[in-house]
Amino acid sequence: MSSVFSARPRSRFRLAGLLAAALVIAAAVPAVLHIRSADAAEYPGPGVVSGNITVHDPTMVKGPDGTYLMAATAPGIALRTSTDRTKFSYTGLAFPNGSATWTDEYTGTKDGNLWAPDLSYRNGKYYLYYSASSFGKNKSAIFLATSTTGRPGSWTNQGKIYSTTTSSNHNAIDPNLIVDRQGKWWLSLGSFWSGIKMIELNPSTGKRISGSSTVHSIASRPGSTALEAPAIIYHAGYYYLFTSWDSCCKGKDSTYKIMVGRSKTITGPYKDRPGKLLTEGGGTQVLGTHGTVIGPGGQSLIQDGDGDVLVYHYYDGADNGVAKLGINRISWDSSNWPFVS
Repeated sequence: MSSVFSARPRSRFRLAGLLAAALVIAAAVPAVLHIRSADAAEYPGPGVVSGNITVHDPTMVKGPDGTYLMAATAPGIALRTSTDRTKFSYTGLAFPNGSATWTDEYTGTKDGNLWAPDLSYRNGKYYLYYSASSFGKNKSAIFLATSTTGRPGSWTNQGKIYSTTTSSNHNAIDPNLIVDRQGKWWLSLGSFWSGIKMIELNPSTGKRISGSSTVHSIASRPGSTALEAPAIIYHAGYYYLFTSWDSCCKGKDSTYKIMVGRSKTITGPYKDRPGKLLTEGGGTQVLGTHGTVIGPGGQSLIQDGDGDVLVYHYYDGADNGVAKLGINRISWDSSNWPFVS
């Protein structure tokens, strides 16, 4: 999820050719999963995926019929589906003709890119959180749309969930919904500026709890603002906060990497493997550049029937730095720290 310029929270490239013919990637993976320790220097390649996989900031959910629905950054939010989590087909835009005029105030243009969506399926419908912003500004907003089918054009705008202004010390982008063990709904968010934040939501509406002004700070990097894209899952008594560090969206020059920390409580404090607080710059690397897989990040997570799955984009060094879909299983070591397998 990303920044190209140090003066701005992210720099999105416009996703061209969303309606073009599907691209196919044949990313080699070993016949047997390469199991390694969480702090090993080498990483396995992305799992084999095919079809329409030119994607940025992917988020994925499994629907009640077993079909996977994926959303990604684009004007109107680009949608893809898969029946096997391997072959993906582009199906269209969440909003008709990509038009979301209610976001124009924040994108600074008519029907501009909507960034870093977050998908989930709850209460018999799909929830789609997404962000609107313009380059170099933290006048931004997170919106919610819902759909009972997930199909293009079926999404109903539920309005603005949270926003920031140019005088705010953080940025309202990169939403991620997590429901804690007590059933409370939380939205993590944030990019650059002062780091990753969290607010509580009303489970009956999916919107911020009325009258609440509490904003929790859960991760930051003193001396660097290059931190964004929160994604949280629960495992073995801990909440794990995954984030993306450093520079995205530079193709083969990207330096993105995926970091993690964990906490016993949803609002923190989160610590990395050695015990450093994520609010003090802590973070344990989960995935970084390796071989032709450059700058992996913009991640989301799905807890599927066969285990935990990391979904992300990376830049293909063997294909002129084109952004492509990466999917890997997440395994857990004996100390319950995650590693890519």
